[in-house]
Amino acid sequence: MQILTTSRTFSVAALALAVALVGVAPVDAQVDRVRDPNWTTPRTPDGHPDLQGIWGNKTITPIERREEEGREYLSDEDMAAMNQQRADNSAAQDAAPAQRAEAGRNVGGYGSYWLDAGDTWLSTGQTSFVIDPPDGRAPVKQWALDAKDYNLANEGDHYQHLSVWDRCISRGVPGSMLPAGYNNAYRIAQTAEHVVIFHEMIHDVRIIPLSGAPFVDGRIRQWMGDSRAHWDGDALVVETRNFHNRGWIASSMAGGRIKGILTSPAMQVMERFERVSESTIMWTATIEDPNVYTAPWTIQMPLTAEPGYQMFEYACHEGNHAVPGTLSGQRYLDANTETDGQQ
Repeated sequence: MQILTTSRTFSVAALALAVALVGVAPVDAQVDRVRDPNWTTPRTPDGHPDLQGIWGNKTITPIERREEEGREYLSDEDMAAMNQQRADNSAAQDAAPAQRAEAGRNVGGYGSYWLDAGDTWLSTGQTSFVIDPPDGRAPVKQWALDAKDYNLANEGDHYQHLSVWDRCISRGVPGSMLPAGYNNAYRIAQTAEHVVIFHEMIHDVRIIPLSGAPFVDGRIRQWMGDSRAHWDGDALVVETRNFHNRGWIASSMAGGRIKGILTSPAMQVMERFERVSESTIMWTATIEDPNVYTAPWTIQMPLTAEPGYQMFEYACHEGNHAVPGTLSGQRYLDANTETDGQQ
C-alpha cells in the first residue's frame, strides 16, 4: 500500500501511525493564533512549500503539562500576565548573585543573560508541548521511569548513566527538536530530493531523502534513526525508524519527567512541518514505542522565524569537562566515604 507521492511501501504499523498523525494535525482553534489567513505559501522552484530559513523554539512552556495546571490553553490575558511574571523573575535572578555575595552567601547559578531559553509561553497558548493524551502527559511505562531514575541517581558511577547530550553524542529524534537552555535554532534547507535540518545544539544535521527510497536495513540502528520524507499537500511529513536502545527521548532539564526516558528499537516517529505564516511553522510529532509507552503520544509547537539569528559552531567535545569532572568527582567521594567508614 502506498501513501501520497512516495513510491515505497509502508508497513501496516507505519500506516496506522500516519493515520494517527493526521488525526492530531494542528487544531484550528490553536493554530488560529499564529495562522495568517492573508498569507500565500511561498514555493521552491520544484513547486513545494518553502520551509527554508532559520527557525527557533525557545520558550518557557513545559514539555509536559504541570499536574496543577488544568487548562490545555491559556487566554491572551493569562499569557501576557505569565510572560510578565517570567520577566520579573529573570530580573530578580540577575540581581540575586550580587545580593547574595554582599550577604556572604553562595552566589548560585548563572543569571538569565548567560542563557537563551526564552522568556515567553508558546504563541499558541498551549500549556504543554504534549497535546495528546489530553492530560498533556506522556504515557510512560513504569519500567522506563525506573530506569531513568536509576541512571540519574548513578551518573557518577559510569559514563553510560550520563546524558547522551552531556556525552556530546546526539539528542536524537525528536529530542533534537525540543528546546533547551540555549542554542535553540534550526536551519532548514531544501532541494528537489532532500530536506536538510541543521540543529544548532550539538551540531547535528539530518539529511532526509524525499525520493521514496527504502529505509536502510532494519539491522542498522542509529542514534537519530533513519528518516524518509514526503509531501502531504503543503505539509512535510517525516517518518523516522531504525533507532537503537541507547538514546534518550529528551536530554534537557526542559524535558522534566521525560528527561532520560530510553528509546528502543521499536520506536517510530512521525513528524509534520506545516508553514502557516511568514514567521511560523507548526511542528507536530507522534511517538510510538510499545516497549516504552502504553500508547502513541503527540507533541506540537510553533517554530518561529529568526532571520537575524547567527548560528555558530557548537564545539561540544573540545571543551567538554562534564564527563571527566562528574566521574572523577564521584571517585573522590567514593574514596572519602571509604576512608570515613574505616575511621
